[in-house]
Amino acid sequence: MNETALTVHQTARPHGFPTPGHFAFVESALPEPAAGSALADNLYWSVDPYHREMMDDVPGGFALGAPLEGRTIGRVIASCTPRLAEGELVFHRQGWRTHAVVTPEEVRRLPRLEGVPVTAHLSILGGTGLTAYVALTRIARLKEGEDLFVSGAAGGVGTAAGRFARLLGAGRLVGSAGSAAKARHLEREVGYDAVFDYHDGPAADLLGKAAPDGIDVFVDNVGGEQLAAAVGALREFGRIVRVGTISQYNTPGAPQPRFDHADIVEKSIRMEGFLVRNHRDVQEELYDFAVPHLRSGRLAADETVVDGFEHIVDAFLGMLRGENTGKIIVRDRTQAAGTGSTPPAAVSGS
Repeated sequence: MNETALTVHQTARPHGFPTPGHFAFVESALPEPAAGSALADNLYWSVDPYHREMMDDVPGGFALGAPLEGRTIGRVIASCTPRLAEGELVFHRQGWRTHAVVTPEEVRRLPRLEGVPVTAHLSILGGTGLTAYVALTRIARLKEGEDLFVSGAAGGVGTAAGRFARLLGAGRLVGSAGSAAKARHLEREVGYDAVFDYHDGPAADLLGKAAPDGIDVFVDNVGGEQLAAAVGALREFGRIVRVGTISQYNTPGAPQPRFDHADIVEKSIRMEGFLVRNHRDVQEELYDFAVPHLRSGRLAADETVVDGFEHIVDAFLGMLRGENTGKIIVRDRTQAAGTGSTPPAAVSGS
């Protein structure tokens, strides 16, 4: 067991796109669990778009000079509570650190699902997959045969939304992505019918070509111009599910999307946002829905894996630049197949 622990702290507020200089790795003695708690050795970390928003001076945001939070999977290596056994895998939110002291109330024990990789608990079965599942089943209430547009379709939520929508019986499935390579992956592997590169022209024109007959549901991870385009493309009784606004996280002064607000009334469009933390009661339903499909091969977890905790900041910044396909996960080197043979920041996609 290592005798020291590493944590990542935010050192300054970014103005625009963050850099490695906004973070610091801090070494400390290995924490010791007190009575009623346990020490987890973290093995897998999630870096997510919402972390960028939390870097700003906002309510509930990251405090400067303190360990950052985030979703992670760890193994209990020392326990002072009968409710957490050594060797147990647990999900918790004290990420961006190599070790964490946790209580039974702060963790979710991960079920051992035969034939399902552990990383799925941070991607298709984790907060990312739960966001996509709630967006489709609770907010949009997607009906069989309805046509769907997903912005940021190559990200973690976008790939999960596409795969879930297919299993739920969606009609035409359209997405946007940041490169031709990502578009090809989404069409060939994920199940999208048409994907456009949003760099190729006005979003309204591109969406019009991809979905000439309109759409019923829009799952929005991006905001901005693509949100405005979707309002114009939505049919009567269309629904917009607001998941995120990643297009504006690093450009706070960007103009708001402009669209014909009369469309909202005349087409009876409903727009609703949500926070996945308010839908944790759906977690078991997600397992029941997704696990059989994962085992059968009808469902796959799209993941970009970066090896080495020392690369967690690089992975986060790369995710903001759109360098990942699917959910980006940082993996402890001890969990990599053939430890020592995988180069830093190696990427694997599903």
